[in-house]
Amino acid sequence: MLRALYLAFYFPPLGGGGVQRTLKFVKYLPELGVETVVVTGPARSGTRHAPLDTSLAAGCRVERVERELPDDARPDRARRLLGRPSHFEQAWAEGCLRTALRVGSAERFDVVLATMSPFETSLAAAGAAAKLGLPWVADLRDPWALDEMIVYPSRWHRGLELRRMRRHLASAARVIMNTPEAARALGQAFPELASRTLSITNGFDAADFAGAPPPKPDGRFRIVHTGSLHADLGYAHRRRARLRRFVGGERVPVDILARSHVHLLAALEQWRREHPAEAASSVLVLAGKLGPLDRELVLRSAVADLVEMPGYLSHAETVQQLRSADLLFLPMHGLPRGERARIVPGKTYEYLGARKPILAAVPDGDARDFVQQSGLGAVCEPDDVDAMARILRQRFLEAREGRAPVPAEPAFFAHFERRQLAIRLAETLESVSRASAASGAARATR
Repeated sequence: MLRALYLAFYFPPLGGGGVQRTLKFVKYLPELGVETVVVTGPARSGTRHAPLDTSLAAGCRVERVERELPDDARPDRARRLLGRPSHFEQAWAEGCLRTALRVGSAERFDVVLATMSPFETSLAAAGAAAKLGLPWVADLRDPWALDEMIVYPSRWHRGLELRRMRRHLASAARVIMNTPEAARALGQAFPELASRTLSITNGFDAADFAGAPPPKPDGRFRIVHTGSLHADLGYAHRRRARLRRFVGGERVPVDILARSHVHLLAALEQWRREHPAEAASSVLVLAGKLGPLDRELVLRSAVADLVEMPGYLSHAETVQQLRSADLLFLPMHGLPRGERARIVPGKTYEYLGARKPILAAVPDGDARDFVQQSGLGAVCEPDDVDAMARILRQRFLEAREGRAPVPAEPAFFAHFERRQLAIRLAETLESVSRASAASGAARATR
């Protein structure tokens, strides 16, 4: 079997959206001829982006960085202003490299595979690959400095991070972006990497959605959102809009507040004013780790009695929420007209896997394209409260009458199944390994 040394900070017992991509790859790669050994962080009680989820099983051999790492939630503002990685990122990269070299020097591997963020993982991957004489593959779960959601302190910092990204990815045999739009953006920003860049999206595991859906806990129309909300970040971002325009830290103007429940609550309030009996027989479930402001906004709203906030759920419990829904809510940030989003929230694919109607308040981009192509979605602009209220009522009436959107052909959904995505990754790793072996043989004969 081809053997891959897989560098991944976000891995069980950590949970959350960032873990699923790696977890599902290591589930399916062995049956496709690729054995993985995962190098990850020390097991601990969770991080800012990844709460503990003890229900997730690794399913492969795991080698952990021995030294405890600094808290990834610590701001490190001084280092950020100096254009330097945080203490957490630096410690992770150093520990990851040491562990990768310890494991890689003791046994045979064919390729190093690094999943990012943290983006400093690229240093560990490049360093390990060089010392072990192996090719390495970069798998970006987010588009790094090309991500419109990331706002830098100034245009100088943004330019610095673009240069760092280009330098760190230069030695990668392949660069995998997780959306087609991000892959196009990378090729345009760094033309020398275009021929080595491909897109392998996130997806859903068909096995998670097998069997009969769970019974609904009550007869109410269920609107479900899973995962994180960004209300606190969105309000802070709006307060500093004038300063950001002056210092040039964002690639394009972005409305982060739309990637929250703020506009949906307003739409639910509007629906209740206009059709109180309909709204009263509905419930909005916000399943995920919510911050104090997220909860406060619900409690201050006129529809607080229609909202449930169960907190962080295991992945299996989250899937059950999706399968019991009548409507799934997909919010994204707002962008100027003509701009296409380069990211797709990971929940999008599991929404597709659930085969449930979707209310997608999203900008132009791959997420909007996928939802529309699925046949399951009604789309609107991220801040269009009137449109959301109309879609809520439309989906409610359809559910009451036993009607539902007609999904696309099964082949469309199969494209996003985790096993199919793992096949593409296995083919990529095999291609890189073959090319490296051929290059080594050619050098040996000269």
